Amino acid sequence: MITRRRVIYVHGYDPQGAQGYYGLFASQLKRASTLWRFNASLGELTIESPEIASWTIITSGGNWQVRTQYDFVRYEDLLDAELARPLWRQIGRALHWLFDDLVSGTAYRITRANFRFQLHFAATQAGLLVWLALSLGAGWLAGHLLGVRLDFAPWIAILAGAAVAVGVFLALRPLAERWFVIRVNNCWPIYRIFGRGVPTFLDRPIETGARRLKAAVDAGDADEIVVVGHSGGGVLAPCVVARALELDPDLGRKRHVVLLTAGSIMPAVALHPKATRMRAAVRRVAVEPTVRWIDAQARKDIMNFSKFDPVTGVGVDAGAERVNPTVWPIRFRDMLSGDAYRKLNGKFFRMHYQFIMANSLRAPYDYYMLTCGPLPILDWVERGNEAVGAFASDGRYLGPS
Repeated sequence: MITRRRVIYVHGYDPQGAQGYYGLFASQLKRASTLWRFNASLGELTIESPEIASWTIITSGGNWQVRTQYDFVRYEDLLDAELARPLWRQIGRALHWLFDDLVSGTAYRITRANFRFQLHFAATQAGLLVWLALSLGAGWLAGHLLGVRLDFAPWIAILAGAAVAVGVFLALRPLAERWFVIRVNNCWPIYRIFGRGVPTFLDRPIETGARRLKAAVDAGDADEIVVVGHSGGGVLAPCVVARALELDPDLGRKRHVVLLTAGSIMPAVALHPKATRMRAAVRRVAVEPTVRWIDAQARKDIMNFSKFDPVTGVGVDAGAERVNPTVWPIRFRDMLSGDAYRKLNGKFFRMHYQFIMANSLRAPYDYYMLTCGPLPILDWVERGNEAVGAFASDGRYLGPS
């Protein structure tokens, strides 16, 4: 039974930061405590530095109690700066990403690995192209009407057309932001160069997370230490563990360390032929016998790779040394009531975040029982519904200790 746990959470390309994630955690913890009938006390958000925030959770269910320290690896300042770059630079990089994925064969590899993931890629890329086409088309039409139909001087028609193009482009920007066109087309060029080993701002959260993991191991105050990477965090979290193993190759022998990737988009990074850094990190964790890597995948989420081997599937040959990961297929239908499940249909980003949201039905995968409950995470993976049934309706644990 776990009584003390440390969680090191690495988020994806989401600039809402510590405040946003703390608010999300607080609301979802309340729902989870109602479902599982446990008491929960959430400590205040502590901003330790620009790199780390933390909060504590004490949960109890009659005959069990767990104290969890939740460390949130911060880099929202870096994301804000990146998303604030001039749009013309962001668009230029995005167009290069689109072209490079085609000529390098990466788009084909992703399509073979997970057709639905490539569809969501193509949709965001198409959103960018449509945005540009509408803006340029409106500008051309305005210039044509002024210069040909109304016989204005050519320079006036050109200037007016350019002004209209810029105006339409800016007018459509809120829609592009609402549909995540800007964010997605901003993040993937960064992930591409990161995967190759080129220094990027993502190196900071990796170093921060690795040193936090080593410090947690050295502190010796936890029965289980969990590094969580959701979505784009699934790209960074394996690198955090790989870097921590460079700092201390024995950290997994000193404490029980688990890497949990949930809804990871890592394969889309590693499938690029030049993503040598990403594949090296995957291989390092895949052959490490003292760290358990669990990769949670859901078919309903089109923004992750379901039924996919995140090692051999990205071209990593770990050979006989391979011990990781354990692929954990989960079904959102088993975690949510019928009404809740239906409400998520067509809401792809909200569906993607279900990995870190509360359930409405008791199920083996419940983010708040995984991170705040008394069972080791591996118990939920291996015992499944047996572990669910070991908790009474009043929250007591009835199974073996």
